[in-house]
Amino acid sequence: MTVRTTRYPDPARSDIGATLFSTWKLPDPDARQAALDAIARVWERDPWPAPGLLGYYVYEGEDGRTLLHHSQWTGEDAYEDFVRRHRQARVDEIDAAAPGIDRIGLGRYRHYRSGSLDADARVPGCVVTVDVEFDVPEGGDPKLQRAWVDAVFEALESDPAPHPGGISAHFHLSTDGRSVLNYAEWESTQAHIDALESPGTGIGGPTPQWQRVQNFPGLKQSHLRRHTLAHGLLPD
Repeated sequence: MTVRTTRYPDPARSDIGATLFSTWKLPDPDARQAALDAIARVWERDPWPAPGLLGYYVYEGEDGRTLLHHSQWTGEDAYEDFVRRHRQARVDEIDAAAPGIDRIGLGRYRHYRSGSLDADARVPGCVVTVDVEFDVPEGGDPKLQRAWVDAVFEALESDPAPHPGGISAHFHLSTDGRSVLNYAEWESTQAHIDALESPGTGIGGPTPQWQRVQNFPGLKQSHLRRHTLAHGLLPD
């Protein structure tokens, strides 16, 4: 059985061996809603497909067209088994209900570090993902990934006061050694916007620590996106 939840996931739970993120782009908001309805219908109707799947979460992007998919697994082998046994039938049914889905890549990650501010006392209303890419040789550079995340934590500690709308940040390292994804929880979309617009007191203020993060050797580019949870799907 599958149950639906409105509760945001715990990205740092200890039994996660692999975290996967992917993005779908739909032609328009109506097509995105059709895809969301089809996902809920298929997943709630069919048995939970894999014991190694701990949770599957779908978020709506603020652009009205995108969906962020976030799944937590005991390991990549559990995901590969799901792909062999169950994925295609589900994809086919969803595609029939919502034609025109553009699936934009699949990223595989391991959780590295998390930080929070009274996370248990506040409920997220927005997830901000920051996907950071590095210019590194083939095979990646895990040491560089970790060093950049550690530099972010040093910069956060240098801030005079954290923005009140921020709840937590969970940093994931891509398994190919080429990128980092920060899954950050905020009380609301507006709280994050306000933090970005707060001169000198928001995110990435004018401190030497933040300047080091922003000009880190090997840093290529980053992409920031805001999302709200549409479906959380869990085994019963």
